[in-house]
Amino acid sequence: SHEKICRYIARESELVVVSVGYRLAPEHKYPAAYEDCLNATIHFMKNIEHYGVDPANVIVCGDSAGGNLAAAVSQTLAGRSDLPRLRAQILIYPGLQALDFNLPSYHQNRGVPLLFRERAAFFALQYLNGDALHMQEVLEGSHIPPDMRLKYRKWVSPD
Repeated sequence: SHEKICRYIARESELVVVSVGYRLAPEHKYPAAYEDCLNATIHFMKNIEHYGVDPANVIVCGDSAGGNLAAAVSQTLAGRSDLPRLRAQILIYPGLQALDFNLPSYHQNRGVPLLFRERAAFFALQYLNGDALHMQEVLEGSHIPPDMRLKYRKWVSPD
């Protein structure tokens, strides 16, 4: 649980922190966690006056898979004119791409504890479909068709 860090951030910044207890993989497959975070954020934003929060000071934040969820919620809400605009997003070591586990950062940090390359791929598969059956294909990069890899190469590139 992130309760202690959320309380610390709220106390030190004198801001309101809303922490979403979203459903977790592999029991709850994609898009369950995303939907939980999106729905909680929309509810909060639509009822912001009830919470006594300045609508100009709402920030979404997350770490690891939560960083992915914060980014996805931010992108989804960016075009919504019926809600206050988010002020910012804070992404702490976010899991933002599962297209290529052979980028230089994965190789440079392959021995850095906590989230080894193989573990990152495993968690990505758990998040997407709850099945690590295709782990080798993901690590080799053969899980992405060549035309899709070409399409996204400017976003997922070592350059």
